Amino acid sequence: MNFRNDLVPATLVKRYKRFLADVILDTGEQTTVYCPNTGSMKSCSRTGSRVYLSRSERPGRKYPMTLEIVESDGTWVGVNTGLANGIVAEAIEAGIVAEIGDFEILHREVKVSQSSRLDLLVEGRRGKTYIEVKNCTLVEGGVAMFPDAVTARGTKHLLELVELRRQGHRAVIFYLVQRGDGRLFRPAALIDPRYAETLSKAVSEGVEMLAYAATISPAGIRLSSSLPCDLG
Repeated sequence: MNFRNDLVPATLVKRYKRFLADVILDTGEQTTVYCPNTGSMKSCSRTGSRVYLSRSERPGRKYPMTLEIVESDGTWVGVNTGLANGIVAEAIEAGIVAEIGDFEILHREVKVSQSSRLDLLVEGRRGKTYIEVKNCTLVEGGVAMFPDAVTARGTKHLLELVELRRQGHRAVIFYLVQRGDGRLFRPAALIDPRYAETLSKAVSEGVEMLAYAATISPAGIRLSSSLPCDLG
């Protein structure tokens, strides 16, 4: 996935109120930008980090620039969770995610219950494969982990996948590691033990767990390689 326009370089001052960040542009101007990430950004929100921003083409937007990538320990990290589904869908359509296999149709934002949607559905000769995508930005000691904050919504999605598996469908939880320094994926049990326990239960009931690293640059973001998974 390429960024539509050239990104704007800046330096991070601080991220706050969950969806806002203050940055200093290379021109010296300080401004507030939109931060499209619901997690804690535990390992990628250090003051002084180099960042890149996209500029909205929508007139009248309160915060016209959006935080897209952050440098953390020499590695670019994609922090815009709104891009994750598109990155994975593009890779599946290009045949990069070998585990998914051949398919005929790919749907996005699929309603699976009265109050819940999952990110992707692929249909083909093997039937229906439901895929929930999670954006992972936390890496410690080469181990990529999700979540970086307690996520009741993420646990709910795992339970939805379990139910779909019980109905005879294929169900996949897909961790998109948007940085290049992760060598292994593991659930962040110390941050959200309930999520980790639910993931283990889901896998035992046939939900498939995939993790892929992405290559990040100011030009774009692409899936690069699969990562081994460990339930810990």
